[in-house]
Amino acid sequence: MNGIELIKALAVPTGPVDVVLDTDAYNEIDDQYAIAYMLKNADKLNCKAIYAAPFFNNRSTSPADGMYKSYEEILKVLDLCDRNDLCDKVFHGSTTYLQDEKTPVISDAAKHLAALASTYSKENPLYIVEIAAITNVASAILLDPTIIDKIVIVWLGGHALEWPNNMEFNLHQDVAAARIIFGCKAPLVQLPCMGVVSAFDTTKPELESRLMGKNKLADYLAKNTFDYMKHLPENIAWSRAIWDVTAVAWLLNEGDVFMSSRIIHAPIPEYDHHYAKSENTHFMRYVYYIDRAALFTDLFDKLTK
Repeated sequence: MNGIELIKALAVPTGPVDVVLDTDAYNEIDDQYAIAYMLKNADKLNCKAIYAAPFFNNRSTSPADGMYKSYEEILKVLDLCDRNDLCDKVFHGSTTYLQDEKTPVISDAAKHLAALASTYSKENPLYIVEIAAITNVASAILLDPTIIDKIVIVWLGGHALEWPNNMEFNLHQDVAAARIIFGCKAPLVQLPCMGVVSAFDTTKPELESRLMGKNKLADYLAKNTFDYMKHLPENIAWSRAIWDVTAVAWLLNEGDVFMSSRIIHAPIPEYDHHYAKSENTHFMRYVYYIDRAALFTDLFDKLTK
């Protein structure tokens, strides 16, 4: 893909597109919002598959356990959205991270994505919304490198270029996979966490006002958020970033209604958790601003329909 084709591929799509979502849904509380938001925009986002991604923290005993828990959480959200028709499009992902930058982790998700993406084209790409460690997508590219011209990757991962380090959860779990994604020349849209998407946060009063009592999905999302924050003292004023929604929202960002972005030369994530920058790398799109009010208004409206 030449530079002109790449810049064209990095534009916000106009009209309905085919989408797959890769998610560590049990990791926190924001993936659930993102899954639901995608499904509530079915007129524009045609969901072809949802992949469970690995994660490892205090909510899992291993990357594999995180993936299996995420798989079950995806099914739970589908049920809450009355979209059990999509259950057969949910796939188990990787149980480990990449050991190097040449060897894929074989999984149902990686195999399905490689096969599915191969049926698309530069003119009609498959959009991959990535809100987790990017192991599954990197593995699919290693399985079939020709798909890089047939996909557009929208990844919530890494921190802002100006942030003092790149110790972001999705990226630092699997730097090898991130280096593949940033270096393979596939069209890539990055939504950085700290310094950009960290502004997209909400509060308990807002969730109580906008979600509670509206429907079973809205109740679950709000209560799940409250439970996640219950370790804080009662007198602490807290807000919680709902990071992952922004990756879905980029596909709905026609006219820059939710966020602003620019074309840059792709940085390369290094193993020391910093970026290497060069003016000789290919182009990618970098989101640098989120309009919190506009996006939360749309999110809450869609979730409570």
